[in-house]
Amino acid sequence: MAAQLGRPARTVVIAEDDWLGTLFGDQMSSVSDYARCAARLRGIMGPHVVALLRSGMSVVLDFPANTIATRAWMRGIAERAQAPCELHYLDIPNELCKARLRARNASGTHPFSLTDAQFDQLSHHFVAPTPDERFDIVVHRPDDDARSLQ
Repeated sequence: MAAQLGRPARTVVIAEDDWLGTLFGDQMSSVSDYARCAARLRGIMGPHVVALLRSGMSVVLDFPANTIATRAWMRGIAERAQAPCELHYLDIPNELCKARLRARNASGTHPFSLTDAQFDQLSHHFVAPTPDERFDIVVHRPDDDARSLQ
């Protein structure tokens, strides 16, 4: 999804996993390690993304947006840059997510592998986005085209 969204000219994709893998890969062996390293990355990445947006670039943040707090961080970036903000929500069953995760793990092309148990631990914190979070929300489901919840 992020690669597709990043195709237009003057658009850059910033993928959390790529940055975390390069900067902190050897420091991440647990979910708590991930949380610590991701917070450090967000701290430096936020001002950088604001600068990119202010320069006229479009930015696709391939970061988890599974909690209200992480979405508030993203929304804050857009507000500081005075840029519109669209959130793509993949509303798909956990079993399909796990199947995709297993395929990603098997490909060996991703910097991290997650087990089903780790997926369950992380997805336990998931809160679906709502319109009051002030995003243009685009919902993607496996059985239909994307639709906007504005």
